[in-house]
Amino acid sequence: MDIKDIILFIVSIVTAYLSLFIVRGKNASINKSFAMFILCVGLWALGLALFDLSTNATHAMYFAKFYYTAAVAIPMFFLYFALSFLKVKELSKLKNVSIIMSFLVLVSLIIFSKGFILTEVFLTTPKTVKINSAGYLIYSIYFTVIIILAYIKLFWTYLEHRGKNRQEESQLKLLIIGTLIPYLFGMWFDLILPYYNYSYIWAGPPFGLAVVFVILYSIYKYRLFNIKVITTELLAAVLWLFILSRFLLSQTFEDKMMDGALLFLTVVVGIFLIKSVRKEVEVREKIQKIATELEDANVRLKVLDQQKTEFISLASHQLRGPLTAIKGYASMVLEGDFGPTTDPIKETVSKILKSTSDLVVLVGDFLDVSRIEQGRMQYNFEHFDIAEEVETVITELKPTIEKAHLTVSYDIDKNLNYAVDGDRGKLKQVIGNLIDNSIKYTPHGSIHVWLTRKENNKILITISDTGVGIKKEVLPNLFEKFSRAPDASKTNILGTGLGLYIAKKMVEAHHGRIWAESAGENKGASFFVELEGSN
Repeated sequence: MDIKDIILFIVSIVTAYLSLFIVRGKNASINKSFAMFILCVGLWALGLALFDLSTNATHAMYFAKFYYTAAVAIPMFFLYFALSFLKVKELSKLKNVSIIMSFLVLVSLIIFSKGFILTEVFLTTPKTVKINSAGYLIYSIYFTVIIILAYIKLFWTYLEHRGKNRQEESQLKLLIIGTLIPYLFGMWFDLILPYYNYSYIWAGPPFGLAVVFVILYSIYKYRLFNIKVITTELLAAVLWLFILSRFLLSQTFEDKMMDGALLFLTVVVGIFLIKSVRKEVEVREKIQKIATELEDANVRLKVLDQQKTEFISLASHQLRGPLTAIKGYASMVLEGDFGPTTDPIKETVSKILKSTSDLVVLVGDFLDVSRIEQGRMQYNFEHFDIAEEVETVITELKPTIEKAHLTVSYDIDKNLNYAVDGDRGKLKQVIGNLIDNSIKYTPHGSIHVWLTRKENNKILITISDTGVGIKKEVLPNLFEKFSRAPDASKTNILGTGLGLYIAKKMVEAHHGRIWAESAGENKGASFFVELEGSN
């Protein structure tokens, strides 16, 4: 047995293992067509090896028919694999029937017709043959046409994906170029050259094996089955066969005992290893599936969230106009612009005005949230004294504070500089929101506001009250959107949980910090806003 026969037997053994393991994969159509393609390459190699080793012309002719039959099946299964790989359901009925019928007719002619491809085999070294030109031409045309059809499908799909899906584009490019080159070499040695020189017919199967490995790599990249499991099983099987051969060839009893024990040990360890790899792959596939589902769900949620934000923005804009009109007319009625009104009417209109004012604030909050989430919130930065703005807010809210029977105190060191660079209106809105919250959640007692300037040039605004306080479990999520304490509605029915969220976003836009502290329920709360001071 010379080197070429050893190469052919290696090709047949490797392909037998690969076809056995791959056919068990989950993706039935791809795995079965690919396994059959690999098996045909292996049978082709085996037939060539037996042909080369044969010392009888009749036997050599039988082996020649065997490897030509296997070779005829190679392009057909490659085509069906390509269709499965490309997720093409099937060929048209006419094409499918034509290919299968041509295959069956050709196989029948090779097996049952005397001298359809080879008319005679000569037992020279190396063997020579006499080729039937007509039969060999039919065989060559069939092989070439089916291969071209497969590559047309692959190339056409590549053009469709080009510039659209880079991953699939690169995978198809690898599959086309990586298989076409060894295919051309294989067809040169086993389809064209044999017509002139039959000595190199054995060189085709190694190129066929190269096609197999390129497809394996492409499938692995495409993640159509798990190469890790296949590789583990293949290596384990090769190791078992190697040790088994050593056991059978052992000459002494001691060697047989050692090799037998080693074989038993490797079989047990190999089985456990294969099971663990399979389990690992299954777990990884489940995790990957869950991750993909979560990613898809996340994309859908983002779309829904965007649609929700746009709807809120649109609805808020549409509501603002009518509410402003209602508020304006109610105010005019109370001021007597439409003539004298009775006290019951004034009381009713006052309630309308109060409810409308609350709704205007609510709509404003929704608009601010939609602007923040869409990145459309505008900030006009300027240099100003934040202490003056805090004092203005307290003055504006004093009637509300007095109506709630609360007291308010404001402490500030007038010798210090409280200048900041920021949006005057937005920071005033933040301070107003925090003091208004203290009013709403303080049934009785007082509110204390003071400013301090730290050594690190930070200005700290503190708003403290003696109200209902905040539970410790609520504090971490207090500034989240729609976040409210479970019992907050008892004190403030109209609260939405948006005010503190908006305040946080506005303060963060000024590169500042906002947080809250509370000793617990009914122990009051303190809110802090820290801003960068300016000279």
